Amino acid sequence: MSGHWIQILILAGIALFLILRLRAVLGTREGFEKPSMRVRSLAKEPPELEVIDGGREDLVSTYFEEDSSDAAAVRWMMDADPDFSIDDFIQGARKAYETILMAYERGEIDVEIEALLEEDVFEAFMDALTERDLMGLTVEAEFIGVREARVVGAEYDEDANIGRIQIMFVSELTSVVRDVDKNIVEGDPKEVKRQKDFWVFQRCMSERNPNWTLAATDA
Repeated sequence: MSGHWIQILILAGIALFLILRLRAVLGTREGFEKPSMRVRSLAKEPPELEVIDGGREDLVSTYFEEDSSDAAAVRWMMDADPDFSIDDFIQGARKAYETILMAYERGEIDVEIEALLEEDVFEAFMDALTERDLMGLTVEAEFIGVREARVVGAEYDEDANIGRIQIMFVSELTSVVRDVDKNIVEGDPKEVKRQKDFWVFQRCMSERNPNWTLAATDA
């Protein structure tokens, strides 16, 4: 085998290793495994919430078992912030998921995206994107849609007044990775792939800012 072909194989191996590492940052999965991290509640005794006709409804039991620790955590969040709604949170999380995911895929982490990320998540994203740029790799991706967004865990830190909610997202998108010469290293622009992610969002429930930030991704 000539030295030229050996060099190509080595570069291809490095590119493949980097692609796998970049995927790990977002916690993307193409299978349907159970999450390795389960968010648990820190709340022991949930407050009793009064439901008033025409006002906010307590829909926690729609997402969790009535007496579960997760339900208790969400009720503590509702007690800490009367404007908090689990339904509104899920709708906002769906939008944040698409926005953050596609910004990362396209390497467009601007100030607005940074505001949606906890500091350690932001730094991990930027480190991965820097490595991608050094390798001369680019990603072309198109988001098809979220097929499922399901709450799988919740916790409430009463001392810090911080709520955390973990959501499982199942989405569909097209994605290809190209090298510096625009050759496809991975993916197919015509193939729609389905992926599964577990993301944890958090928020200080006493803050006026209603936005939640991405605190962790499960790889």
